Order: sequence, then C-alpha cells, then structure tokens
Amino acid sequence: MTAHTQDPARDTAPERARTPRPAPRAGRAHRAATRTAWAYLTPTLVVVGAVTVFPVLFSLAMSFSHVDLSYSGFELEGPTLDNYVALLTSARWYSALAFTLFYTVVTVAVELALGTLIALVLERLTAGRGWLMALLLVPWAMITVVSAQLWAFMLNSSYGVISWFFDLVGLEVVILGEPAPAIAAVMIADIWKTTPFVAIIVLAGLVTIPREQYEAASIDGANAWHSFWRITLPQLTSTLAIAVLFRTLQSFGVFDLPFVMTGGGPGTATEPLALLGWRVMFQSLNLGAGAAIAVTTGGIVLIMCLLALKVFRAQVGEVRR
Repeated sequence: MTAHTQDPARDTAPERARTPRPAPRAGRAHRAATRTAWAYLTPTLVVVGAVTVFPVLFSLAMSFSHVDLSYSGFELEGPTLDNYVALLTSARWYSALAFTLFYTVVTVAVELALGTLIALVLERLTAGRGWLMALLLVPWAMITVVSAQLWAFMLNSSYGVISWFFDLVGLEVVILGEPAPAIAAVMIADIWKTTPFVAIIVLAGLVTIPREQYEAASIDGANAWHSFWRITLPQLTSTLAIAVLFRTLQSFGVFDLPFVMTGGGPGTATEPLALLGWRVMFQSLNLGAGAAIAVTTGGIVLIMCLLALKVFRAQVGEVRR
C-alpha cells in the first residue's frame, strides 16, 4: 500500500486573498440611473437658471453700468460706480431703508409673538381645532392685493368703517393721510394677514414635542410658565428660526401692501425699498439706479438672514449642551 502524503509547501503557503470583483451589471445600472436622473433634472435646472440666476446676474451687471435706452433697445456702458454713489447719497433711499427695517423688525416680532400664542392655544385644544385652523387660514389664503384693498376701504376717511368708529369716539384722524397712522395701518394689515402663517409653522413644531416631558415636569412641580421656558421654547428654536427667515424675506421685500393702501405716502412715509426700486426703474426709467437698489436690498436681506441663522445656531448649541 502506498501512503498519501500532503505537500508541505501547500500547507505552509499563505492562502491568496480573494478580492471580490465588482459586478459589471451593477456598475452599468448605477451609471444608467445617474444619467436618467440628470436627464430629468436638466429641464428644471435650465428653467431655474433662466428665471433666477440669469436675472440676478444681469441686474448685478446693470447696477455697475450706465444704461442707455432707445427705441431699438438698450445698451450697457461701464463699469461704473455712479449708481451706487448716487444711491448712498440719496436721502430718499435712506428714508426707504429706515422704513423697511422698522417695518420688518416690528411685523416679524409681533407676528412671532402672536403666532406662538395662537399655536399654544390650538395645540391644547381637542375639539374644534380643525374648524379654528380653517378660519385662521382665511386671512393668509387671501390674495395680498385683495387684503390691502379691503383695509384701504375700511380705513378710508370718507366712508371707512374704522374711520367712522374713530369719529364716533371723538378722534378725528385721517389714518392714511398722516405718516404715523399710515405706517401703523400698513403694519397692522400685514400682521393680520401673515400671523396665521407663523402660527401654523409653530404649531407644527409644538406637536413634535413629547408629552412625557411635560408630565415629568409637572411631577417635579413645574408650572406652565416654567414648562414653556424650560421645555417648549428651547425645542422650538429651529421652528422659530424657519418662521423668522421666511417672514424676514417677505417683510423686507414688501411691495403690494403699501402700494395698494397708501401708494408709499403720505409723501414717502410708507415707501419701502421695493417700491422705491420699482419707481426708479419703471417710472423714471433709470434702470442702472433701479438695479442698484435691487442689489443692495438683496445684499441686506442676505446679511440679515445669515446673522439670524448664526444666532439661532448658537442657541441650539447651548440647548443641546
């Protein structure tokens, strides 16, 4: 009989590591899916570029140019800083900037406070919440021009119901004809319309807070006020940041409310930057100066939003610690 012996070289030789080869079919399928995704995205990107990116870049180019209008079209001559020099030395621009900043700060702050209060009430309701939310959304769903015209009718000094009420109590005030009442009227109209928007955003954040946290705080002896400051508000930081950003963008670019209600008057008391830019560009046909107003307005909004995000991120970091 012959004994079968194993080769010692085979026993001592290290096994070769087997590296799995990528499946060629999977790689081709992934590339095909990527091409298909880009094919679907390309029309959307083209449209976004045409209606967003190109107008912004063209406005930036116009703001640094002299724009000569003629019957055959227009021509850009530059570059020049004349439009920005004229802007920064214009008292009317500073007046519009002051009104826009004041309008934005007041309306956003009041809407945030009222919206949070309304959301807290709605969150605790069990019966009739749907009906109340539907009624709450009526002002926000109304077209802004219609809302502004409604307020203008009610505030009219000749036949407005609000002016009639002031006359009834002995206050003779031409609300839309004096600077301070006109500014207050425009802001009240904005607050009435957009507070429901803030309330819905805050309510969406409230319903995500676990009820167990409130129950534990109640067992520890915390009242409603302490629960709001220690539990509710810290966990609403990101939600409030979203509401502030949306409302800052909308308030700083306000145009339709003052345009319909007061026309920017009396004088220029309620003239925001957007209305000033529209008048300079389309009524005075000074396209370069109008573009400069639009660019500076966009830059100010961008800075304000970045600062708000920085503040809220810092607050979120402190809460998580």
